[in-house]
Amino acid sequence: MDYKPIGASKNVRNVRRSLPEAGYWKKFQSPVLVKEYGMVTSLEFSPVKPHDLLVTASMRLQVYNSRTSQLKKSITRFNGLAHSGSYRSDGKLVVAGDDNNMVQVFDGSSRAILRTFKGHTDPVHLTKFLPNKVNVLSGSDDKTVQVWDIPSQAAVNVFSEHTDYVRSGSVFGGNANLVATGSYDHTVRIWDLRANRSVTTILTDDPVEDVLAFPGGGVIAASAGPNVHLFDLLMGGRQLTTMGNHEKTVTSLCLDSTGSRLVAGSLDHHIKIYDVQSFKMMFSMSYPAPVLSVALSADDTRLAVGMASGVFSLRRRAVTAKEQAVVAARAPAAGSRAYFRRGASYKGADDDLRIEQRRKRSLADYDELLRKFEHSRALDAVLSNNRAGLTIVSLLQELIHRDGLVGALAGRDELSLDPIVRFLVKFIDHPRYTSVLITVAETLLDIYDDLLYQSTRLAELLMRLRAKVRLELRLQQDMTMLLGSMEMLMAACKVSHAQAAGTALATDEVQGT
Repeated sequence: MDYKPIGASKNVRNVRRSLPEAGYWKKFQSPVLVKEYGMVTSLEFSPVKPHDLLVTASMRLQVYNSRTSQLKKSITRFNGLAHSGSYRSDGKLVVAGDDNNMVQVFDGSSRAILRTFKGHTDPVHLTKFLPNKVNVLSGSDDKTVQVWDIPSQAAVNVFSEHTDYVRSGSVFGGNANLVATGSYDHTVRIWDLRANRSVTTILTDDPVEDVLAFPGGGVIAASAGPNVHLFDLLMGGRQLTTMGNHEKTVTSLCLDSTGSRLVAGSLDHHIKIYDVQSFKMMFSMSYPAPVLSVALSADDTRLAVGMASGVFSLRRRAVTAKEQAVVAARAPAAGSRAYFRRGASYKGADDDLRIEQRRKRSLADYDELLRKFEHSRALDAVLSNNRAGLTIVSLLQELIHRDGLVGALAGRDELSLDPIVRFLVKFIDHPRYTSVLITVAETLLDIYDDLLYQSTRLAELLMRLRAKVRLELRLQQDMTMLLGSMEMLMAACKVSHAQAAGTALATDEVQGT
């Protein structure tokens, strides 16, 4: 095997596209335009499949299926304009700010409000989950940046070094102790949560509209005015380059999954794609209104653009056969040992909520019918498969408790009554079942009365039932007489024993004197 030299590590990977650059981005076709209730100020795809799209517009958060563009959920728990809807890294929670100075955390499935953070005094335009999943970053027009602890619902860090509105921010995926924020005071600040202060301050010529940390945390992008600036944090915030291809303010930034292409949206109705290695613009797309937000899905197959007109555009890129082959090659073969052991080594985080999973027991046919309140069919089902006597009696007892015994027994013919009467004949004298079966027999006689004797078969069964009941009654009478005789014998024994004890005591006293 040939020796492979160690390559120098870089902040951004240089990924070559399988198609020419223009051809690659032209694959994002068939834009779907969806009208919202107000300006679409924020877009974000779920980091987990199927990569649903979270749209922040007006006083609500909307979740759309990124494949069908259909609305799945709507979160309307806001009394003012909503801002900066964002997913947690596992896609289970959603956070957003609003014009009522609050930060709210929602359950992504039920849309229930899990936490409400109150500490800002002006509208909150920035909310992000930190990589540790238990902290939330927020920035407000009150010029402060706060970090909240989800379990305790308290602010663990409060930064107040900005001198104007804080409208943007980013977290560092590889370091949960660093966050970046951009402000209208023309600065980008890097905050160290451990030191509770800013460790780097970067000056720009215009108010900062958006901030984006690159994978690895060595480079940060900031949009200020019509320009996109790149800064090297490893060199203390030294500016690498400025990309000024827009004519108006750049409002939003995002990266593709490889971190090699930067997408910028602007008020000039355009989004532009930049190569972050060469700092060149590779492609441009135009839209019918000023662009306020852009987002790319984690699999690079969907591009969403939100506009000031209250419309967002969703484009899809068809996945090529070569890309599908690459994905399939990474996945273990179906049926292989590796395939069945996927995720076996995953231990979960320390703060994860562990829920015991129990296999759901399948219901018997009579239980399914009981659940649907089909009492007559449930009784037929339990009698038709040679069930144990205890099972049949338990179902009859349940029907009595539900007041459904009359309905289950009524409306039957000779064939459907036959198994019921046979069961009564067989088990009427069983000590554990007698009380329930007597109730069933009385109800059956009340419903059908003389009709039962019109059938030869049922009449014969009833005669056997009567004979068995008479035999049981005679046995009970004999048992009662036997118990009476035994009680008389026991009483006589007690009297005789008492008399003998008294005689012995008297004899002892005489001898003692």
